[in-house]
Amino acid sequence: MKAKICGISDSDTLSYITNHPYPPAYIGFIVNYTKSRRFVKFEDLKKLLQINKKKSKYVAVLVKPTEKELKKIIKLPFDYYQIYDLKNDKIKFIKKKYKIKIIVAITVKNKKDVLTYKTFKNVADIFLFDSKGYEKSLSFDHKLIRNLKSTKEIMLAGNIQINDDLDNYKKIADIVDISGGLETSGLKDISKINIFLNKIKLTKNET
Repeated sequence: MKAKICGISDSDTLSYITNHPYPPAYIGFIVNYTKSRRFVKFEDLKKLLQINKKKSKYVAVLVKPTEKELKKIIKLPFDYYQIYDLKNDKIKFIKKKYKIKIIVAITVKNKKDVLTYKTFKNVADIFLFDSKGYEKSLSFDHKLIRNLKSTKEIMLAGNIQINDDLDNYKKIADIVDISGGLETSGLKDISKINIFLNKIKLTKNET
C-alpha cells in the first residue's frame, strides 16, 4: 500500500513530509479549485514547489481545468495531473499536449458511477475513486470498488482517517489518499501526518 497526502498548502508541512523517513509516494496540491480551503494561489504555489520533492511525486489537483489554467502551470514540477469532471477526449488531449501522467478522478455515489472508469482506460495512469463531496471530505461505500478488474493502479479517497484499518483498504486499493484526516481545526497536523506515514510503513512491512 502506497500513500498520497493531499491538500498541502504551506512550506513547513511540505518540508516535513518530503524529509520524513517514510515519505508518501504522492503529494497533492489544490491548483484551481478555489472553493477548497486548501487551494493555493499560483504565486504561492510556485514558491511552495521549489521545495525538493525527493522521493515523492507532486500532483496537481485540477477540477475541470481550462486551457489557460493548464498553460499557467506548465513549467511547475508536477509529475501527475489529477483531473475531475472532464470527458475522455479532453483528458486525452491534455495528456498528449502536456506529456504528463494522469490520475483520473471518479466521484462515486453508486455502482453506476464506479463503472464510468471503463471510459477512461486509455488515458488513466491511475484511477482515483473519491466521494462527490470534493472539498467537504465526504465518504462513499468503499465496497463498491472491491471487485474492479483494472490493469491500472487504484487510489482510494473519501474521508480517510488515520485511525482507519489500512488492511481493509489494502484489499481494494493500491494507494490511499488522505487529506482532512490529517488536519486539526482545518490545518495539517504534523503529529497526525507522522502517525499516518508510520502506519503506512508498517502496512508495507506486513506484505
